[in-house]
Amino acid sequence: MSNLDLRPVPAPCGGREEISARPVHELLEPRRVPLGESTEVRRLLPSLGRRMVGAWCFVDHYGPDDIADEPGMQVPPHPHIGLQTVSWLHDGEVLHRDSLGSEQTVRPRELGLMTSGHGISHSEESPRPHGRYLHGAQLWVALPDERRHGPAAFEHHADLPVVTGGGGLEATVLLGELDGARSPGTVHTPLVGADISLARGTDVRLPLERDFEYAVLTMSGETVVDGVPLAPGSMLYLGCGRDTLPVRAESDSGLMLLGGEPFEEKLVMWWNFVGRSTEEIARARADWTDGPRFGTVHGYDGAPLTAPELPPGKLKLRGRTR
Repeated sequence: MSNLDLRPVPAPCGGREEISARPVHELLEPRRVPLGESTEVRRLLPSLGRRMVGAWCFVDHYGPDDIADEPGMQVPPHPHIGLQTVSWLHDGEVLHRDSLGSEQTVRPRELGLMTSGHGISHSEESPRPHGRYLHGAQLWVALPDERRHGPAAFEHHADLPVVTGGGGLEATVLLGELDGARSPGTVHTPLVGADISLARGTDVRLPLERDFEYAVLTMSGETVVDGVPLAPGSMLYLGCGRDTLPVRAESDSGLMLLGGEPFEEKLVMWWNFVGRSTEEIARARADWTDGPRFGTVHGYDGAPLTAPELPPGKLKLRGRTR
């Protein structure tokens, strides 16, 4: 998925000096951003106060939207460097096409994982015809320096491990490992992403890694996470230093658990690029505007996105918080 802001603001990220080594409660407020013709997303990362959770550096939550009489998601071809995109759905379908020649419809609880490496372009759209509702999340994972210049790749995993427990918990592990269950998706830093379904009245403790920092994104229903009530579309940053996380479902609910070792490298994110310097970002923009680096996406009915203008001055590399 693309950042379709016409005036994207550089987001300095990374570094460990501002990570809380103890448990915290930090509620992240979403920013509403239009996506294509008929979809609006709630952007939770990066935010003014929090840039990353482990290597997770971008989180959009969208829907549930009634798109029965709408085109649904329509994101034209656009480029990426230095990251992995994670497509995750609760309702609907998304048709992915990329410059490697991949063409894949991603459905609920299936993992669409694209690794950009040195450069890739892709499009995403609701297929025609499509179901009535669209509801999901789009996430990015920053690549470490030793992997970000490598080849691009796309993976689709329809069969993911599931953890059950507590009488009403079902957790699908989309990336990394949770409670001994490991996703087949390729990761390049220690992290976890899990989609958790809870029946009303479920009261459980999720096993965590003490050295990871975590956040919870509520997809649907009402939950109480470590004593904090959360409504749909909320994201609670939890810091580090936890072995378990108490979660109680006030209704049938869905949430995403995101975590990982704090990302040590400092980086800058602008538009659809994750890099390490102004010069690198400017080169990627120029290559997208006029060059073969990002290849061609075939099959999308429309023109590629035009890159916005870079802001004046240097793009600063700072810490993980504002």
